[in-house]
Amino acid sequence: MNFILKNENALFYECGYSCDNALFLKLEDEAFFITDARYSFEASEMIKNAKVVLAQDLFASARELLEKAGIDRVCFDPKDFSYFEFKELSKSANIVFEEKLDLSKNKRIIKNTKELQLLQNAVNFGKECFEEFAKFISQEGHGKSEKELHFKACEIFQKKGALGLSFSPIVAINENAAKAHALPSDKCLEYGDLLLVDAGVVYQRYCSDRTRTACFDESGIVFDKNKPNFKDKEIMQIYEVVKQAQLQAIEKARVGMMARELDFIAREVIKNAGFEKEFIHSLGHGVGLDIHELPNISPRSDYELKEGMVFTIEPGIYIKDKLGIRIEDMIYLDKEKAVVL
Repeated sequence: MNFILKNENALFYECGYSCDNALFLKLEDEAFFITDARYSFEASEMIKNAKVVLAQDLFASARELLEKAGIDRVCFDPKDFSYFEFKELSKSANIVFEEKLDLSKNKRIIKNTKELQLLQNAVNFGKECFEEFAKFISQEGHGKSEKELHFKACEIFQKKGALGLSFSPIVAINENAAKAHALPSDKCLEYGDLLLVDAGVVYQRYCSDRTRTACFDESGIVFDKNKPNFKDKEIMQIYEVVKQAQLQAIEKARVGMMARELDFIAREVIKNAGFEKEFIHSLGHGVGLDIHELPNISPRSDYELKEGMVFTIEPGIYIKDKLGIRIEDMIYLDKEKAVVL
């Protein structure tokens, strides 16, 4: 398949290097990394499986290479290119550009051994950061606002530049946790509060993703999904529903089932507890070079689950103006079962 890519993670997957102004062009047995002179040294040093082409106009250079090779059809992901960029790319009337939605993400959907190890390392580092953040909250969190806690989370999860953030951490107290992607506010953390933290790291380009919901009290906080420690019985009951939904999905995930079947398993647990309308998002998503990859684990997903896929299991219940509870882990699907990373 002849194809052209622009997304940075897609470029990195193909040749081990990316920058913010480049195209990757695969034409039968040849590959070209088209960029400008600012990136010539790094590209030449790091790319081994593609020819580095320097150009002021990347799209004109790509058209020239296509025409020179006599290629009349090339695949592209329409999500990669803006309307303006696609017009520039497709100026040649002799070349047909064929849409392949999620072209690179579909290529990356099965993780190899090296990728699995990098993802496991990212998850391990992420867990360490959760523990460090819990320690900070236990010692200094009382009275701190979500904005202050968010700032500290960013600092901890980046480990002074040794890691990256896979996304801006979500740090939400009580009713703010009902917003699945809550922005940090001036609300301050008090004893007895519910605290939801969703965060991840980037290790050697690969992401982690984890959510814990716990109770903050005079003894501090522990991000252990098996020890939520809520004093309020209603909150504890809701937490147990979410936990059971996650456990059921992890236990029943198998190679060969459809992604929507897995979503249904968790959704039924929550529905049977009376919270069907309060589970407002899909069960999970793939994770890799991007924080959101394939497969989508949703009610509408047509993906068949296969060995080597890595995705999140993250059921949640969100009650407006009251609370939000989500528990999230990344899992790897092997031949026999789902393995929590």
